[in-house]
Amino acid sequence: MELRQLQYALQIAIDKNFSRAAEKLHIAQPSLSQQLSKLEKEIGVLLFQRTTNSVEVTHAGSLFVEKAQAILDMVEQLKREMEDISQMRKGKLVVGSLPITGAHVLPLVLPVFQARYPEIEINLVEETSANLEHLTGIGQVDISLLSIPLFDETLAAEPIIEEEIVLALPPSHPLALRSEPSESFDVASLQSEPFIALKKGQGFRQITLELCHQAGFSPNIVFESSNIDTVQALVAAGMGISFIPRMVRRRGGGELSPVYRPLAGRPTRTLVIASRKGRYLSKAVEAFIETFRDVMKEATPQ
Repeated sequence: MELRQLQYALQIAIDKNFSRAAEKLHIAQPSLSQQLSKLEKEIGVLLFQRTTNSVEVTHAGSLFVEKAQAILDMVEQLKREMEDISQMRKGKLVVGSLPITGAHVLPLVLPVFQARYPEIEINLVEETSANLEHLTGIGQVDISLLSIPLFDETLAAEPIIEEEIVLALPPSHPLALRSEPSESFDVASLQSEPFIALKKGQGFRQITLELCHQAGFSPNIVFESSNIDTVQALVAAGMGISFIPRMVRRRGGGELSPVYRPLAGRPTRTLVIASRKGRYLSKAVEAFIETFRDVMKEATPQ
């Protein structure tokens, strides 16, 4: 049994498709099938049930994949610990990010990190909150930038930013026209308004729902988008209102920008760096966290 065979089995289990798995592993599909058959013959059990259109993990395969993941994680962590001990600063860091964070925060952080640590390669994975939690939990991502609450109990979370949530209004909305920039609004007073929200699976959507539920109502969501910029453009066009993280507000005003007002009580969201509990955090990870904190300390609006 070879480590590469463990990697092959794990990738097949993730993709449930030989073609996709072979593409991600950068090998030919016949070679992948041959290696899997060789592995199954060696251990004497069937790991995957193949049909014409699908690949399903068997009971033995589920146990094998779980143990294979643990072995590969230990090998990777051992490698990183040895690199750190020898003061090697080369390597690769896989960072998961929400689309909001990727578009508005990471462009500030990554140039600074690369200037400080030019020999560390960073791979970005942009996904929904639910998918990032899963990928982080199974070790496919080293760390992820997420907002709490987290639902995967295998993850540890280190708070890194506390960010205010603001109300975005169409420029022609009566609440925008008759209020001053510093005037705040109770969430409960917005229950009759049409809301524009991020799609299911996005962490900030859950925050929007919770703010409304705490105020005693379920929001009337009339439009959804996976892109926070699209949400703001729809608000500016008069299609509804929305809650927006303060850092991603559109600057400069004009027809394409909503009007922003504070919410009563100044609610916030907490961004965290999530990693799997018990996983060794390399010096590269620690350096990334330190850089992130330094940049955000300067960039976060006061």
